[in-house]
Amino acid sequence: MARPARRSLSAYHDFGTTTPDTEARYQIGEVADQTGVTQRTLRFYEEKGLLTPADRMDGGFRLYSDEDVVRIRLIKQLQGLLGFSLAEIKEMVETEAVRAHLRATPKPSPDDRAALRARGEQALSALRRQLDVVEPKLEQLKQLRTELRERIATIEQRIIDLDAPVAVGAESRS
Repeated sequence: MARPARRSLSAYHDFGTTTPDTEARYQIGEVADQTGVTQRTLRFYEEKGLLTPADRMDGGFRLYSDEDVVRIRLIKQLQGLLGFSLAEIKEMVETEAVRAHLRATPKPSPDDRAALRARGEQALSALRRQLDVVEPKLEQLKQLRTELRERIATIEQRIIDLDAPVAVGAESRS
């Protein structure tokens, strides 16, 4: 079955409006407003392969679907849960690309120690850059874990204390 023709957003009355024979399509500004991210961020997501706009208008303007809006919200949620900024995500992605490039290129001859060393140093540098992004987050998570364990211990002790026999004098006061 052929897909229905997509119309520009001006054909819809409100954000998210659909008709039975068409899916809603939103321009980048409307999606940015609706999801709380900037247009630049949406383009960045697209450049990094996190998002592919559903279609484009005749003038080349991006058109996003309801599914795209859901995906953007998921990306934002994951950013929040993991605590990585876009810059940190970009750093991780870029350094992984360096490592992938190294894996995809032929290894130098075992006799070419200088080339082997340079290749190893590139890989090491990329891994260290990734670790530099991860380490502060890990420390924050460790601190949070310690605080949560302390809270759990406190509540567990309170529950244990509730199960302890009540002093005779304390009963008569209630």
